Amino acid sequence: MPSSWCQALIRLLVPISLALAAVSAHALSADQVRAMAIGESDARSAAIAQAATSGDPKAPEFFQALLDDAVKVAGDKVFIVTGDKARDAASGAEVALPADAEDVVNSNRMRRELEGALASLKLLSPDAVQRAAAIKEMRDSADEAKLPLIEKALAAETDPRLKGELDLLRAAVLISSSDKAKRLDAARSLAHSHQPATKTLLLERLKPDGETEVDVRAQLQIALAAIESRLAWGERLGVVFTGASLGSILLLVALGLAITYGLMGVINMAHGELMMIGAYATYVVQNVFKAHLAGVFDWYIVAAIPAAFLASALVGAALERSVIRWLYGRPLETLLATWGISLVLMQGVRTLFGAQNVQVENPSWLSGGVQALSNLTLPFNRIAIIGFAALVLAGLAFMVARTRLGLFVRGVTQNRPMAACMGVNTARVDTYAFALGSGIAGLAGCALSQVGNVGPDLGQGYIVDSFMVVVLGGVGQLAGTVYAALGLGVLNKLLEGWAGAVLAKIMVLVFIVVFIQKRPQGLFAMKGRSAEA
Repeated sequence: MPSSWCQALIRLLVPISLALAAVSAHALSADQVRAMAIGESDARSAAIAQAATSGDPKAPEFFQALLDDAVKVAGDKVFIVTGDKARDAASGAEVALPADAEDVVNSNRMRRELEGALASLKLLSPDAVQRAAAIKEMRDSADEAKLPLIEKALAAETDPRLKGELDLLRAAVLISSSDKAKRLDAARSLAHSHQPATKTLLLERLKPDGETEVDVRAQLQIALAAIESRLAWGERLGVVFTGASLGSILLLVALGLAITYGLMGVINMAHGELMMIGAYATYVVQNVFKAHLAGVFDWYIVAAIPAAFLASALVGAALERSVIRWLYGRPLETLLATWGISLVLMQGVRTLFGAQNVQVENPSWLSGGVQALSNLTLPFNRIAIIGFAALVLAGLAFMVARTRLGLFVRGVTQNRPMAACMGVNTARVDTYAFALGSGIAGLAGCALSQVGNVGPDLGQGYIVDSFMVVVLGGVGQLAGTVYAALGLGVLNKLLEGWAGAVLAKIMVLVFIVVFIQKRPQGLFAMKGRSAEA
C-alpha cells in the first residue's frame, strides 16, 4: 500500500516539477533584469533587444513597467512597484521596497527601444489583429537585432496576408545587411511593397552615401519605380475623394442659394452668415449635451441637425418678412441690404460668443477613417458629409417636385400674378421658400462644423464659391447645382496639386468667366415659354 502511495505521489509531482522547470527556463533572470534597468544606454538597448528576441513571456510585463516608470532599483536589486506594493522584477515575489530605492530614468531613445521591443513580441501573439498591429509598428523601427524574432514569426505565421507583410518587413531589415546577396534579394522582395515607408527606405539607400554596389542600386531603382507606380494610384484617388468632399460641401452651401437666388431671384449676401448661424447652433447643442447629457454625447450631432436647420430658417424668415419682401425685383438694393445684414449678424455673433473661433468636437464615431490603400485614408467625417449632402439633395428634390409647397414655389417663381389669381398666398410662399433656403444653409454650417473652424467669419470663405456654383449650374436648376459643385470641387483640387491653392482658385474663376460668356444660361437652362427664357 505505501508503495502505491509513493507511485501516486511521483505521478503528481513529476508534471509539477516539469512545469516549474519550464517556467524557470523562460523567466527573466536577475542578470537580464539588471542589464535592462541599470547601466549605459547602449548596454541596456542590447539587453532589451536580447530579451525581445528570446520571446520570453515575462518580458512584455517588464517592458511595460519600464515604460510606465514603475521600475525602481536599490543596489543590484530591481523592483516593480504597483500602487503601494513592490515585487522583485526577476522572481515576481512580493518584497518590501528599500528606502533608498531610486527610479529608473528612461530617455526618449530607451522609450523607443522599449516600444519597438513590445511591438516585436506581439508578432508571436495568437491574435491576428495584434500581430498585424505589431507589423505596422515595426516598419519604422525594425533593425537587424530583431531579425531572429521576425524570422521566427515568419515561420509560425499562418495568415497569408500577414506572412507577406512579414516577408516585406524581413526584406526591409536585410536591405542594410553587410551581405550583398541578401541586399539584392531584399531589393527584389521590396519591389512588391505597397507601403510609403518602403519608398522612404529605398530613397535612403539610394543616396550617394548609401548603397555602393552597382547591380544592387539598379535593383533598388527598379523596386522604387514599381512602388511609386502603385502609390500614385492612392494619390490620384485621394485627390478625387478630396475633390468630391469639397464638392459636397459646396453643394450643401449652394443648395440653399439655389432656392433664394435661383428660384426667387434674391441676391442674398447674408447666405454665408446664415450658414454660420447653423454652425453656432451646433456648438450650442454640443455644449448642452456636454453639460447635461454626457452619457449620450456622441449623438449630439443628431439633435444638432434639426436645431441648425430651425435656427437658420427662423432667422431667414424674419429677414424675409422684415427687409427682403420689400425689395423683390430690385437686385441692387437687395444685394446692399443683405450685405449690411451680414455685417450685423457677424457682429451679433462676436458679441454673444466672442471674436475667437469656438471648438466643435467630432463624435467618436466620426473620428478616424477607413484605410482604403496604404497611402490613402478616407476620414469618417468627410464620408459622412458626402452622404449627408446626398440626403439633403434628395429631400430637397422631393420637396420641390412632389409636395404642395414645392408646387406653390414653382408656380410663384414661374408666374407670380397667375399664382396669386389661383388663390396662392404668394407672400407666405415667399417666406416659406426663403426660410427653407436659409435652413439648408444652416445644415451646411452644421456639416462644416465637423471639418473646420467655427467662427464669425465662417461664411465669408464660401459665399463667392456658392454663387459661382449656382451661376455655373444654371439659375434655378438643382441638377446643374450638383454637377457644378462636384465639378468645381474636383477641378479645384486637381489644379491645387499642379499649381498651388491661389493659382488654382484664379484658374477656376477664369474658367467660369469664359464659360458664362459662351453659355450665359449655365450648364442647364431654365425651361419656359417666354422669349426671355
